[in-house]
Amino acid sequence: MFGDLFEEDYSSVSNNQYGRGERLKINGLEPPAPREFTNLSGIRNQGGTCYLNSLLQTLHFTPEFREALFSLGPEELGSLEDKDKPDAKVRIIPLQLQRLFAQLLLLDQEAATTTDLTDSFGWTSDEELRQHDVQELNRILFSALETSLVGTSGHDLINHLYHGTIVNQIVCKECRTVSEKQEDFLDLTVAVKNVSGLEEALWNMYVEEEVFDYDNLYHCGTCDRLVKAAKSAKLRKLPPFLTVSLLRFNFDFVKHERYKETSCYTFPLRINLKPFCEQCELDDMEYTYDLFSVIIHQGGCYGGHYHVYIKDVDHLGNWQFPEEKSQLDVNLKDLQTEEEISDPLVVLKAILLQEENNLISVDQLGQKLLKKIGVSWNKKYRKQHGPLRKFLQLHSQVFLLSSDESTVSLLKNPPLQAKADFHRNDRHIFQMRPSKPLGSDDSTSCPHWFDINDSRVQPIKEKDIEKQFQGKESAYMLFYRKSRLQRPPEARANPRYRVPCHLLNEMDEANIELQTKRAEYDSANNNIELHLHLGPQYHFFNGALHPLVSRSECVWDLTFDKRKTLGDLRQSTFQLLEFWEGDMVLSVAKLVPAGLHLYQTLDGDELTLCEIEIADGEDIFVWNGVEVGGVQIQTGVDCEPLLLNVLHLETGTAGEKCQQLTESPHVFPSNAELGTVFTALAIPAGTIFISDAEPTGQEGWTAVPREDLKKTFRQQGLRDGSSLLVRDAAADESSLLPKQEKWINRMNEIDCLEVKNLCQLDSEEEQVKIPATANTVVSDIRIKAIKEFKLMKELAENSCLRPISRNGRLLHPVPDSYTLKEAELKRGSLLGLCLGKAPTSSELFLFFATGSNIQPGTEMEIIVEETVSVSECLKIMLEKSGLSGDTWHLRKMDWCYEAGEPLCEQDATLKELKICSGDTLLLIEGKLPPPGFLKVPIWWYQLQDPAGHWASHQDQTTCTPAGRLCRAAPSQGAPGGGPPGEPLLYLGDVEIADVASLADLKSQAMTLPSLSEFGAPSPAFLRAWTVENTRLGRLLRADRQQLRDYRLGQRPAVCLEPLQEEEHLGPQDILLRTQVRIPGERAYGPATDLVWDTARGWTASSLRQKVADLCSLPVEKIEIAKYFPEKFEWLPISSWNQQITKRKKKKQQDNLQGAPYYLKDGDIIGIKNLLVDEDDDFSTVRDDIGKENQKQRAVGRKKSREVSRVQSSDTFPSPETPARPRGPEASLSIHVGSFR
Repeated sequence: MFGDLFEEDYSSVSNNQYGRGERLKINGLEPPAPREFTNLSGIRNQGGTCYLNSLLQTLHFTPEFREALFSLGPEELGSLEDKDKPDAKVRIIPLQLQRLFAQLLLLDQEAATTTDLTDSFGWTSDEELRQHDVQELNRILFSALETSLVGTSGHDLINHLYHGTIVNQIVCKECRTVSEKQEDFLDLTVAVKNVSGLEEALWNMYVEEEVFDYDNLYHCGTCDRLVKAAKSAKLRKLPPFLTVSLLRFNFDFVKHERYKETSCYTFPLRINLKPFCEQCELDDMEYTYDLFSVIIHQGGCYGGHYHVYIKDVDHLGNWQFPEEKSQLDVNLKDLQTEEEISDPLVVLKAILLQEENNLISVDQLGQKLLKKIGVSWNKKYRKQHGPLRKFLQLHSQVFLLSSDESTVSLLKNPPLQAKADFHRNDRHIFQMRPSKPLGSDDSTSCPHWFDINDSRVQPIKEKDIEKQFQGKESAYMLFYRKSRLQRPPEARANPRYRVPCHLLNEMDEANIELQTKRAEYDSANNNIELHLHLGPQYHFFNGALHPLVSRSECVWDLTFDKRKTLGDLRQSTFQLLEFWEGDMVLSVAKLVPAGLHLYQTLDGDELTLCEIEIADGEDIFVWNGVEVGGVQIQTGVDCEPLLLNVLHLETGTAGEKCQQLTESPHVFPSNAELGTVFTALAIPAGTIFISDAEPTGQEGWTAVPREDLKKTFRQQGLRDGSSLLVRDAAADESSLLPKQEKWINRMNEIDCLEVKNLCQLDSEEEQVKIPATANTVVSDIRIKAIKEFKLMKELAENSCLRPISRNGRLLHPVPDSYTLKEAELKRGSLLGLCLGKAPTSSELFLFFATGSNIQPGTEMEIIVEETVSVSECLKIMLEKSGLSGDTWHLRKMDWCYEAGEPLCEQDATLKELKICSGDTLLLIEGKLPPPGFLKVPIWWYQLQDPAGHWASHQDQTTCTPAGRLCRAAPSQGAPGGGPPGEPLLYLGDVEIADVASLADLKSQAMTLPSLSEFGAPSPAFLRAWTVENTRLGRLLRADRQQLRDYRLGQRPAVCLEPLQEEEHLGPQDILLRTQVRIPGERAYGPATDLVWDTARGWTASSLRQKVADLCSLPVEKIEIAKYFPEKFEWLPISSWNQQITKRKKKKQQDNLQGAPYYLKDGDIIGIKNLLVDEDDDFSTVRDDIGKENQKQRAVGRKKSREVSRVQSSDTFPSPETPARPRGPEASLSIHVGSFR
């Protein structure tokens, strides 16, 4: 899950030496793929909505639910076209559900989208990327549907299908008086821990009795004393559809962490609930239920993925299994003997052959190995064969690892010898499985089960459900339907059954449009770009083909349909080249470091370009098939030219040999003998050394025996960029290697670098390739680039090379004296040739900007000596920025583009503070406090309710200066002004020692002129909060505690709130803001502080009782809700919970400190008096406006991201998106309008 986190990596796309780069082919928007062989549609994951997809598919495959929803027409629900009209009451959620179900039934696409549905929920893009619990969603979605269908014929849809009742009874053992309490449920929550299965859990809940005796007696109202009693529970009313939620997530009170219960937990395909019911007189079929959906959770308690096994009751899908692959299939059950299991190569290949596309992640490969043979890799093979990834690397002729070594697949065409050995050695474990014709299963008797995993739908066998009894991937929710519920014959295999006419017409039109788009896309997508290289415009030089003239004259681009034949291509080329005479031969060419080389000659004019595997962007050489420019050309991979670095002693003018090695590039055919190196260097004889990597990571040299000089370069394992060291036979054997050892130990990973002209000067070429090695000096690269660009020679004294990052940002210049190895440049790096001198080795190139809110690419640049002090650097940056004054300081920007720690030591040098070239410094206004002191911005809090009404603990006369104070400019480092209506007023800064107490801070703040106007009598009448993102944060208690103990950080901010009386909060006291809703208005009265003692627990019933006492109302006549200002939403707090396991009613089940409320100091609690206000809506007009603004901002951000992505992809590849860190859990909610 958490999709939308990956972007294509185009780092390997580079320009060739002729200036023609690989063009990224951009097609039009691809239409959705049609349904696969199952004829069922999946649902696309929006990034974190797999839990939603699984539940929606379950509801969709509940025909009674789907058809009941379809029965509600536009006259009751309204129309989506009217949803933006102010007076129209459009029930958007059921309408979007209808539309989604119609798409899943009728629209010919592989996967539907839930974007419109989640928009109707009021979810933002952040909500769609955040994972939630599917059990929580089930309850919230049903509640939202009930609210949406109020006043329609479907008002009881949820109750009719899912509502059941439980009766709890306590029987007095003395007088036999029965005390009953009935509870409603929409789903049954059952225990998993220490329970073997569903039947045992139900038995514990509804059969076993709990006895009250000894120290745990029951007070009987009839006997009016403590007596022995028995407590039991029974199912009184059974719903047509039974939902069972499994409590797989628990809390370890020893380790203080959550964990997932992965033990075996069985559940039947058919269950009889008669033993658990209060009444047992009816026929057994009234109590019998069949399993039809299993929602599965894969992962741990902090994240994972959901998918669902679903029984196709109406046989809408094509429950057929694809034909077996023609290749040999391995049945691992036949791996019975120890000899057969002892070979890991056999076992791993067998597992991969059973995977789709023979591809699997390395982690899953290890898990499947454990599952199949019962022993892990480490226990069975590691001692002899090493780690699993190392084993896969060593057998690269069989396995193909991805670049990040996360996935592995089988090579499509393994070496013939390896394949023969594999089949010969392991013939005992292979068997040909007879192919089963599609539909050969008895589809009428076999239940049709499918695994629906977001967009992917696959048929499964009923026995596959047993695999979900235990493990990290296991059942999480179970859905049963009464066995007596029978479907009408006309609904069988009929997706149009009871779908409203307007939706039928809409889906038919959409299918026609999809067919048209697919036809257009298919035509456009089959066009490929071919680059025709004209033979007469090339000459053979230095072992390869090179152009005689410019690219525009020697290379012609041709757009061609890959479904056409090679004969059609040849005919089109003849028509394009009217001047051509004689035979025309087409050969596949490839640009190698040495130049252009020809590989295979294309023949078979009746074959299509697809069949001969011509790729998009292929280079085709057009020639007569014999010679180019009078030189006979060898073709094929055997004679591929190799560009080698040859090191040789340079001979002086007097014939003396210097002690300096020279390096020169040479090109040799890969099938030539190694001894031809002597001929190329005009040396009669000598010794050749080949570079080889040593375990230490350095490069060593191995002498080639004389008898091996007749071997070819390919046989010696040489590749492009390999290095050879040639020593004359007459050279002094003791003077070469020892004296030049450090110079010889060079790296040869770098073949060439790409340089782009950024000097704003006209040039024929925009980008060139410069050949180089690791020891090439940067200044040489720069001079060669200036020559290649044909720029002015004067530029050599006033230019530099700057690396360009993958997102197109210019990095700091590379000093001219550095080698490529010292500059940490790698093969294929892109450099920009820019105006201006590069820094020397003793200088630093720094980026800097003003303020903390900056965007990448807006920084200024400066070069300073690394020995300058912080104060001197600050002065230079202020001058360049045109700023003045002495109230500035420097901060180093951290990795997430935010202001980091300040540079406090003004006299320290940049080198001492480890400031490096490329670092970004920020100019922040405000002087730094002395060491051991804090500079604390002080804010004033004036209470405001969510509806926008101001409230205060003081008289209005004391708040008159507020408007003037609101205009006071906060010092740098303090939070900026909040959104409109944010009740924070900036007063000034206080400089105080970090060992001072909170009371000292309040006393010093009272000396501020702005605060003195408010008339606070003493520090004891002030309440202190931290400020976080322009909102109140933590409540600071204990006036005598030192400020450093609060861990306020380097940039603290404190907000003061006036009190009418002194306050002494205990460690268990929670301060809440309560506001009573005004009847008949969508607004609230002034806020009142409520101090709630949580010593007896954070339960909802305790809070409700406290609020009821505050309002002098009966507890059953109030409703309360917590306000989430960042979402403009209210979450009701109710003491009623879903049915939980008997004897497991712990306080943790009802803890408001945890999800979904996360109650803390300062939270706003809305109160509704049910005696005068029956409206179930807690929201205000301001909430509606805030949500609409949030939605508009989300749409704007999404559009801007799309624009920036398109713009950046035109020039540079996009950087990889970093993995999202796990944030705190957030509550799930669905916004529903009022339809009462």
